[in-house]
Amino acid sequence: MLVSYKWLKKLVDVNVTSTELAEKMSTTGIEVEGVTSPQTGLSKLVVGEVLSCEDVPDTHLHLCQVDTGEESLRQIVCGAPNITAGIKVIVALPGARIADNYKIKKGKIRGMESLGMICSLQELGLPDNIIPKEFSDGIQILPDVSVPGDSVFPYLDLDDEIIELSITPNRADALSMRGVAYEVAAIYDKTVHFPEIALSETDNSASDEISVAIASDKVLTYASRVVKNVVVKPSPQWLQNLLMNAGIRPINNVVDVTNYVLLYFGQPMHAFDLDKFDSRDIIAREAHEGEQLVTLDGEVRELVAGDLVITVEDKPVALAGVMGGRNTEIDSHSKNVVLEAAVFDGTSIRKTSGRLNLRSESSSRFEKGVNYATVLEALDLAAAMLMDLAGGEVLAGRVVAGHLPTQPIQVSSSLSYVNHRLGTALTGADLKDIFNRLDFGLEFSGDAFTVSVPRRRWDISIQADLVEEIARIYGYENLPTTLPESGNTIGELTLSQRLRRKVRTIVEGLGLSEIITYTLTTPEKAVEFTQKPSHITELMWPMSVERSALRQNIVSGMLDTVAYNNARKNTNLALYEIGKVFEQIADPKVDLPDEMTNLSFVLSGQVIEKDFQTRVVPVDFFYAKGLLEALFTKLGVEVDYIPTKEIASMHPGRTALIILEGQEIGFVGQVHPQTAKHYTIGETYVAEINLDAIESYYRKPHIFKEITKFPTVSRDIALLVENNISHSDILSAIAAAGVKRLTDVKLFDVYAGESIEKGFKSMAYSLTFQNPTDNLTDEEVAKYMSKIAASLEEKVGAEIR
Repeated sequence: MLVSYKWLKKLVDVNVTSTELAEKMSTTGIEVEGVTSPQTGLSKLVVGEVLSCEDVPDTHLHLCQVDTGEESLRQIVCGAPNITAGIKVIVALPGARIADNYKIKKGKIRGMESLGMICSLQELGLPDNIIPKEFSDGIQILPDVSVPGDSVFPYLDLDDEIIELSITPNRADALSMRGVAYEVAAIYDKTVHFPEIALSETDNSASDEISVAIASDKVLTYASRVVKNVVVKPSPQWLQNLLMNAGIRPINNVVDVTNYVLLYFGQPMHAFDLDKFDSRDIIAREAHEGEQLVTLDGEVRELVAGDLVITVEDKPVALAGVMGGRNTEIDSHSKNVVLEAAVFDGTSIRKTSGRLNLRSESSSRFEKGVNYATVLEALDLAAAMLMDLAGGEVLAGRVVAGHLPTQPIQVSSSLSYVNHRLGTALTGADLKDIFNRLDFGLEFSGDAFTVSVPRRRWDISIQADLVEEIARIYGYENLPTTLPESGNTIGELTLSQRLRRKVRTIVEGLGLSEIITYTLTTPEKAVEFTQKPSHITELMWPMSVERSALRQNIVSGMLDTVAYNNARKNTNLALYEIGKVFEQIADPKVDLPDEMTNLSFVLSGQVIEKDFQTRVVPVDFFYAKGLLEALFTKLGVEVDYIPTKEIASMHPGRTALIILEGQEIGFVGQVHPQTAKHYTIGETYVAEINLDAIESYYRKPHIFKEITKFPTVSRDIALLVENNISHSDILSAIAAAGVKRLTDVKLFDVYAGESIEKGFKSMAYSLTFQNPTDNLTDEEVAKYMSKIAASLEEKVGAEIR
């Protein structure tokens, strides 16, 4: 809502700066976005009278002699199509500043001296969409009363200050100048001054010309007046200025009057050309499926059942509460006018305007609500203004259908309730003063009181609303403040928070960078990289198909990030994400999906780039698995890796499931080449693990143990085993020997070649032993080696080489 401070001061006696008013309003409940003035940045702009205008041959230019209140005339070259002798215009003198801080200088155009510039409103920085159509392609013509040499700012109200209010849905009463005036009056304890409506009616009755009816419960009331013999012409300058400062384009005096009333009362209105009606019977009803209407913007609107329309002869002539129809619009030939003021169902208007993407000043007000008590008063003001500005004759009476409750709403509370909620010690006299400032009625009965809330404040209906009004008028800064009481509890992180922080620290230490991808994806990508996909949870009204389903994996979104980077020649990537995935086991129409926290990472490109002394080291499966092993080691979690071919989007020979105590918690491996091609990426390795599953096995931080003073002893052992025996099987067999002094096992060689029997391989391990309390002897170590060898022979059929 753009509020003219000049206009506001005519409605309420307030004499503070606009900045102070903005600050006060922001602290009492209506936020002010800012205060601006159209003249900011402009200077040395004066009224000029064009005394002569000569066309320059073979050009579109005109050589003008302009009176700017100085001793001599000023010669100015102008190219505007509507320049002519005898008019008064805006002149920027040499040294003037116009829009974009452009400075006007003396110059020559086609060899002709030009001592200034005749300006359009666009050149003063006003946007095209609010400039009157008659001046949209040329210069602004000032009213005849303007005096050459005077500043143009007062004539165009460019010296006004515009206060931009950010209106919340519960304070839609401030979408009108009257509503803002009541608010300012309450803040500063002033009274409002609204001019009386001077309306003279003819002896002829409006009901003889038209009839109105309502055929839908979504129309609360529909009222009309008939104004005859109007003369359609441009509005006076003061009205055009007022509308432009409010962000509305002036059209003509009839349309501008309806927009003025909308700003003043917050009551949307519309004017019809009565002579374009096929009959005199006006009906407000719901549209029939498939009906069409050409609106004022020239667009053909397809209507659906539920849209509200105004009809004549059962044909739509307006989209109720949103926009009028082209076939009954006011034009320069209109003589007889029907004025409409109505109240429509806000939900219906919102649905219609949203479906058609047709937002208007009218629709926004109907959506939030209008003042029932001033609907007919707004209609009378519009008729009176047409009588004054368009020479119209107002027919007697209003033609009304429907009924609106206009009496104040009674809301009760008690003084103890108010003081308990606010922590104050307010008295009955204090409340009387506050509600007098708000212009609300108040009656006390002991501790209890009843407030008569005018219809203009439809946001107040319960006693909590009264408390809010009391608090903001009393002053939030005057409310007592107390420190909250709390027990002496020690805050700490939950186990899941500690785990996530630990994981984040570890993987970033391993060289990975964190990213955050979208939780919503396509239905196809939602179940990609999932061995056992569940039901897909889809949004009913997604922004787009690409963001329509909750993901069941993180990897697919990360691959989109890889593709984005690869397309920009960034191929060496090591990225991770900790985020939510969603599993819908039960019926998605009945139950919500289960949320799980997963860790995923993606690797592509090279680990080490080539230089003059270093070979290229590309990312491979073992590098990805090594990162996981480092992570699990730091977490104190022991897992197993089992090869798998079950994940369709993963390489069947380079993928492994991650198993924790018999439970599958994730996977690691290479993205299938076909999948990689679909994403337009190169060879890429990924992993995804369920952190919630790890949480139950997450060990507490290690307790410090004293470093032993006794040395370690190492022994190597080489085994001949079948090809199907894995490294994990061998580690299990070594652990089964139960050697307590064994502290480390490391695989350092795997060989399968000509000297090894077909179907077998040689694996060599380094075993480390240590006694924390004594030196180990060769005999003890030999005994340990024998136990280990026996276990290997028994468990995996190994042959000790």
